[in-house]
Amino acid sequence: MLAAVVALVVVLAVVADRVQLNEYALTPGDAQPVGPLIHLPPGKGDKLYGRVLLTDVYLTQLTLLDYLPYRLNGDATLVNADQVLEPGTSSDQLLVQGFLEMEQAKAAAEAAAFRRLGDRVTVRDGGTLVFGVQIGSPADGHLQVGQLVTAVDGTPTPGVCQFVGALQRLRPGAVARLAVRLVSVGASGSVDYGRTVERHVRLGRRPKGVPAPSGCPGVGSSDAYLGVSVETRQVFTYPFPVRIDTADIGGPSAGLAMALGLLDRLSGGDLTGGRVVAATGTIDPQGNVGDVGGVAQKTVAVERAGATVFLVPPQEYAAARSKDVPSLKVYAVATLSQALGVLRRLGGHVPPSPSP
Repeated sequence: MLAAVVALVVVLAVVADRVQLNEYALTPGDAQPVGPLIHLPPGKGDKLYGRVLLTDVYLTQLTLLDYLPYRLNGDATLVNADQVLEPGTSSDQLLVQGFLEMEQAKAAAEAAAFRRLGDRVTVRDGGTLVFGVQIGSPADGHLQVGQLVTAVDGTPTPGVCQFVGALQRLRPGAVARLAVRLVSVGASGSVDYGRTVERHVRLGRRPKGVPAPSGCPGVGSSDAYLGVSVETRQVFTYPFPVRIDTADIGGPSAGLAMALGLLDRLSGGDLTGGRVVAATGTIDPQGNVGDVGGVAQKTVAVERAGATVFLVPPQEYAAARSKDVPSLKVYAVATLSQALGVLRRLGGHVPPSPSP
C-alpha cells in the first residue's frame, strides 16, 4: 500500500513538473564587475581602482510543481507571461530577443560613453530587425527573430518606415520578395550576421484587432499582413573598437552600468572613488536612462556582491529601497550625467563635460 502511494506521488510530481504555467518568476541573479568584461585596443584604458557592477535577474517559466515554492519565496516576483512576451509570440523567441536587446544596449552604452568624453560617434540605419514573429502568421516559418530585412521587392528598407512603406503598397494575397540577412545567435549571446537570402512570403489579411503600423510620415495603412514586430537596427562608428563580453546575459538593463564601466576604463580608472558601485537601467546613445524590471531582485544581488552604492532609474527607486540595507545607498538617476554627478559627490574622479 505504501509503495503504491509513493508511486502515485512520484507520478503526480513528474506530471506537475511538465505542466507549464502562464507565469514567470523573477529571482535575484548575479552582480559582476563590468571592467574585466571590456576589451580595448592595446594602449587604451586605465587601471581600475574601484568597481562598477552590472546585475541581472533570473527569469524562470513556472511549472505546476514549482509554483508554490516560488510563491513563498520572499525574494521572488511572479509575473504573467503577457508582461514578458509580446502578444502572440512564443516563449522560444524570448532568449534570442534578450540577446538582441543586450547587443543594442552595448552599442548605445558605447555611444553614450564616447560622446560624454567629447569623441565623435556616427550612426546609420542598418536594416529592419525582426524582433518578434506572430504564431501562425504569414511570416511564421519564413522569418526568424534577429534577421534583418534589407529590401522588399527590390526597395531598400534600412529602417522601419521604409519597410512599412514598401509593404503598404501590397495587397492581401500578394507575394512579397524579402531580402533577408541571416543571423547566428550563439548560446552565450553572440550575434553574428551572415549572407543575404531571398524569402517569398504570401501576405495575409490583417486580423481584426491587430492595428496597422503607424508613426511613419506619409505612410498609409494597409490590409496586408505579414505578422512581425520590427525595429530599426542602428549601426554606430566609434573612435576605436570596443568589445564587451556579456556571455549568457540578455536584456537591455545593463546599459547604464556598461556606459559607466567604459567611462571608468577611459578616464583614469577612479570614477567610483574606490567604491563598489552597482547600476541598472537602459541607456540610449544620448545618455538618457530608462526603466527596467526586477529591481527589487537586483538590489538583493548587488547587496550580496558588496556594493555600497546602487544607481537606478527614478521609476524604480521605491522598488530598490524596499530591499536595501543600511550599508547600501540607493540613488535615482535619469541620465548618465546625473549618475556621474552622484559619483562626483561621493569622491569619484569624473571626466569634465565636453565643450558645447
